[in-house]
Amino acid sequence: MQRRKITNTQVELTELGFGASVIGNLYRVTPAGDAASAVETAWEAGIRYFDTAPHYGLGLSEARLGEALRHRPRDEYVVSSKVGRLLVPNEAPRGVDSEGFVVRDDLRRQWDFSRDGVLRSIEATLDRTGLDRLDVVYLHDPDDHWRQAADQAMPALADLRDQGVIGAIGAGMNQSAMLARFLRETAADVVMLAGRYTLLDQSALDDVLPAAHAHGRSVVAVGVFNSGLLARDRPAEGMKYDYQDAPTHLVTRAQRIAEVCEEHGTSLPAAALTFPFTHPTIINVTLGMRNPEQVVRNVGLHRRRVPTGLWDDLRAQGLIRPDVPAQQPQGRSAPCL
Repeated sequence: MQRRKITNTQVELTELGFGASVIGNLYRVTPAGDAASAVETAWEAGIRYFDTAPHYGLGLSEARLGEALRHRPRDEYVVSSKVGRLLVPNEAPRGVDSEGFVVRDDLRRQWDFSRDGVLRSIEATLDRTGLDRLDVVYLHDPDDHWRQAADQAMPALADLRDQGVIGAIGAGMNQSAMLARFLRETAADVVMLAGRYTLLDQSALDDVLPAAHAHGRSVVAVGVFNSGLLARDRPAEGMKYDYQDAPTHLVTRAQRIAEVCEEHGTSLPAAALTFPFTHPTIINVTLGMRNPEQVVRNVGLHRRRVPTGLWDDLRAQGLIRPDVPAQQPQGRSAPCL
């Protein structure tokens, strides 16, 4: 699987990444054996970028990922985790986590983007994963904490990067406007963009993608299926869009896009996975993978060639924005950076 370098760093990501949120029991229990087998299957398929966070399952995702990678050659893979939510003892547990993960709530999340919080979070992540280092560290959802994140957390990460402790630093969010600020105003190398450059939402063209291009930075795309609406060949009512029930007008639009995909001999999910690579700053798409079957499906989608004429037709029919770059998607013919 082809690798692409985070600009101005030595960190290389495989074009397809393994998102480990779901092996932290996101929405439902993932058996430990399924989680381990998913990582094993991803490795066999050539995936070498794995993303996790303390938030995912109150540390369960980090622990499971670290265990699954423990005996792999450390220089052959890249792991990213996140800071901003410290895990602290929960003085009033109710039995199960209240933020979407099916785990005990003996711990709780505490927002902290201070320098000390960053250092404590990284140390705790290394303990949970058993790894000797993190290759990439993102600020995790600093939407309501811009000042502390920009003035304390990012400089702390920059110091660690400059000392060679971390390979690359950045921020990950569901919005694009603040990510653009991180690229313009801080030392971030890379941002993780969730759901804002997809077949249904190209709003990142207004801010973060131009900022990444202007400042020579890189972008990792996640949430490319917009919570599920783009994940099936034929979208239907009742499917999710950005964690909520999809509005009827978006279901209809997704159905129209699916029809155009079929006319070009491809599928809606394959096009959704490939679409982010139309922008030159996007170097990776990371997908949640709960079990080996999901890994096999996602790898198959990644390897499926999507004709460039598809984007032309979608533009012509007003189904994607006219300013979507008209170029061969990365990873299909472009050389490794």
